[in-house]
Amino acid sequence: MCCRYFLEDDPELMPIMEAVNRSPLAEKLFPRQSVHTAGDVRPADVVPVVAPDRKGARAVFPMQWGFAGLQGKGLIINARCETAAVRPMFRESWASRRCAIPASCYFEWEHLAAPGGKKKTGAKFRLETGAGLSWLCGLYRMEEGIPRFVILTREPGESIRFIHDRMPLILPESAVEQWIRPETHPEDLLPFAQTELLIRPA
Repeated sequence: MCCRYFLEDDPELMPIMEAVNRSPLAEKLFPRQSVHTAGDVRPADVVPVVAPDRKGARAVFPMQWGFAGLQGKGLIINARCETAAVRPMFRESWASRRCAIPASCYFEWEHLAAPGGKKKTGAKFRLETGAGLSWLCGLYRMEEGIPRFVILTREPGESIRFIHDRMPLILPESAVEQWIRPETHPEDLLPFAQTELLIRPA
């Protein structure tokens, strides 16, 4: 978690999609993979991500979802905001390479306790802010010339705990520009995270 989010054909997303489609980096970095601008987004997809450009200004870039795992263990798609500052894989990105991922909503499957203590998957839910885009907070880095990102997670709000014990770190749009600045202390923005979301069956 988070392992699936959604991009709707939404006027609020249009400037972001237009910006990423104009970017020469999309074809240069991902010649065999198009940028995903609508529908379900899955790990390894290339999507629009907001991060600072070389002058420090807010910009839109195509990035691939997932850091390469150690020793060929597959993609790492999430990082815990509570430990990212000290984990070797994430600490440099936490300090100075933060990004924001625009999403219409994200999906989560209810985790239920099965006999014997094992967990099983229950109903699927759609979660969103209910007030425009959801800005998922992430970290990014370059891997062999390819920009890749992970989505940060945190403890869920009380209304979400029945679904899952984690949720994405989501900030209001007003905090996005400050979040992505390298000089910002990310810990200072954590109290502004949105924890109570609109929940609907998916």
